[in-house]
Parts: sequence; structure tokens; C-alpha cells
Amino acid sequence: MDGPFDDEAEPPVFTIKEYLDEVEERELAADLVLGGDDGKECTYSKGYMKRQAIFSCLTCTPDGNAGVCTACSLSCHDGHEIVELWTKRNFRCDCGNSKFGELYCKLFAGKDAENTENSYNHNFKGLYCTCGRPYPDPDAEEQVEMIQCCLCEDWFHEEHLGLESSDEIPRDDEGEPLYEDFICKACSEVCFFLKLYPEVIWASGKQPNATVEVSKDKGVLEDMPPLGDASSSHNSPKTDAKATISEAISGGKDVLQGGNCDSSTNMHVNCLLGVNIVAASPVLNIKPMFLSKNWRDTLCKCNNCLEFYNQKRIAFLLDKEDSIAEYERMAKQKREEKLQEAEGAEVNFFNKLGHVEKVEILKGIEEMKDGLRTFLESADSSKPITEADVHQFFDDIKKKRRRLQ
Repeated sequence: MDGPFDDEAEPPVFTIKEYLDEVEERELAADLVLGGDDGKECTYSKGYMKRQAIFSCLTCTPDGNAGVCTACSLSCHDGHEIVELWTKRNFRCDCGNSKFGELYCKLFAGKDAENTENSYNHNFKGLYCTCGRPYPDPDAEEQVEMIQCCLCEDWFHEEHLGLESSDEIPRDDEGEPLYEDFICKACSEVCFFLKLYPEVIWASGKQPNATVEVSKDKGVLEDMPPLGDASSSHNSPKTDAKATISEAISGGKDVLQGGNCDSSTNMHVNCLLGVNIVAASPVLNIKPMFLSKNWRDTLCKCNNCLEFYNQKRIAFLLDKEDSIAEYERMAKQKREEKLQEAEGAEVNFFNKLGHVEKVEILKGIEEMKDGLRTFLESADSSKPITEADVHQFFDDIKKKRRRLQ
């Protein structure tokens, strides 16, 4: 009878392809978080970057009031208690400034005392969600994935999103998210105006229930129902948004209170919504939002709407490079460029070698292939190849080279 610990004693079995795929997957995941940053130079000189990977050092700043770039986390805070914050927008590296006392930055010493435009939340203390728990949570039986709000950039557990059920989260049959951006319940109150857009911007195809109220003397919408029809098809979010909203506005009495969208309503004539959202106020009880791909392209950019975005400090939503999707796309592009450069460097190196060196390298490759073929043919096909077998293979290769020399 097999013992209870027999399975634990056996090393895991991987094929070479599985191992290489796992390495590739881990490297890609790291590049997506780091945005293609190789971690060699402090990013301070680049100013407040639109988005970059940020880390908090609880050893140096236990109050969670500072953040450092990738390079500084490796060079200046090696061995410290580091919190990985994934990415933050409009952030400048704090390493070595007044918040770090006598610690100076090894990579960029001449920094201002403080970065006044940086924003900090409880994530910098290693705490997340409305529950204020760390991640990983030492008291949790199982570590579950969290969802990040694209406005406040905090992370939330599914059970703390303010939904009746996690089934309300748009996912495909395999459990993968169908949404591009998530806006938490608190931030949804700021983004109430999104309810005025067609349902094409919602990943679930439905809008969260909420009512927008505006002053009657402003000549704008009052208790306006969601625009758009879930049964209609939308090929182009931006074009269809204009068409749907225009149709609603043309309804006149049923839609507008106090006249059409003209100068008397203090609105720009090209407003996509035809609503003065600066004067509007939402019902506070609103659900979190799950937005579809490219939803930001639909946002109105008239003078009134721009004024509102600036007042609420959410103008970054109009910047394509602010989104995580764009950040990861650019990271993938940088990764591909680096791989191509590395491949080109290897070819250039080989071409610069003399004839004898080239022959030696090609001969070594052939010996490796022959040795690997012999090794695999002689191996017992009924047993897995262990780590010790691999070490023995390379030891035999080294001994053979020494004999030949």
C-alpha cells in the first residue's frame, strides 16, 4: 500500500515545452506589470509619468506615504519589506527625498524634498479594499483575485464590490473578464454621467440602476432614462453614441425640460449628451460599473464636459495612454522590440567572429544535439527524466570537451 506522503516525495514532471512556456509566461507577466522597464535607471528625471510600476518600502516609510520606481526598489531597497503596488498614474519616484530621512537614492541623488502631485492611499501601507486587509491575507483560507478601480486605483474583493452576487461581474464561460475597466461604487458616484451613454459602453450590456437629477431652471435633462436600446446593434461606439443621443434629444418635450440644446442652456452646441452635467447631481446609491473595450473613445469632449472632468479630477479618462489596456499593449511592443534587438545582437556578434571561432561554435552546437539525442534514446521511457539526470548530462558534456582539448 502506498504511504500517505508518497506523492509529495515525487518531484513534479514537466515536458521541455511546458517548462519553456512557463518561463515565457512569467517573463511576459513581469513585463506587463513593469511596462517594459528594465529596472536599471530611476524614473525621477521623467517627471510625473502617466503610468508606471510603483513600490512602497515599509522598512523606510512605514506610514505608507511614499513610493519608489522599479530600479530604486531593486538598487536602494534590496532586502527591505517591499509592497508591490502594480501601477500608479501621474506618479514621480520618491526614493531618497525628505520622507526617507537619511537614506539617499543611489541612482538619482538630486531630488526635490517632496513630489507634491503624487497621491497616496492605504495601498502604500499594504492594505486594500473597503475591508482594509493586506494581500496576500495571512488570515484568509484562500487568496482570491482582486479587481482594481480605474479611478481611485484601489483593489477590491469581489464580495466587497457592493453587488448582490458575483454573477453580476461580466465574465465569459471560462471565467475571464469581459470588461476593460472597472469603477468602484464610491467612484461611480462621480461618474454618474456615464449612465447617459448608450448601453454599448457597458460590458454587461446593461447600465447600473441610478437616476440623474438636474435643476429645472438649467434647461437640461431631468430623470432621464438610459439612452440606447439593449436590443440594438452598435458597430461603432462613438458614432452610434452620437446618433442615439441625437435621436433622444430630437424628441423635444419628452427629453428636454426648458428648450433645446442652445446657448440659453449655457452648453456647447457640440455636446454629445446635450446635458449640462456640471449642473447635474446623481442619486448617491449607485452600483459599481464595468466598462467595455474602448469605452473611453465614446466620452464627450465639449467645453462643458471638459469643465466637469477637470472639476472632478478625472480628465485622465480622455488620455488613451492612461488605461491599463494601453499600458500593457505598449509593454508588449517594448518586449518584442527588445527580443528582436537581442536576436539581432546575437547575429551581429556571430558575424564579427573569425572563421575558427564560428567553426568552434557550430561544432559545439552539433555536439550538444548529438549528446542530447543519445541521452534521450538511452533514457528509460517508463520513467521521468529527473533534475539529477539533467545535471549528469551536462557533466558528461563538460568531461567530453576536456578530453578533446
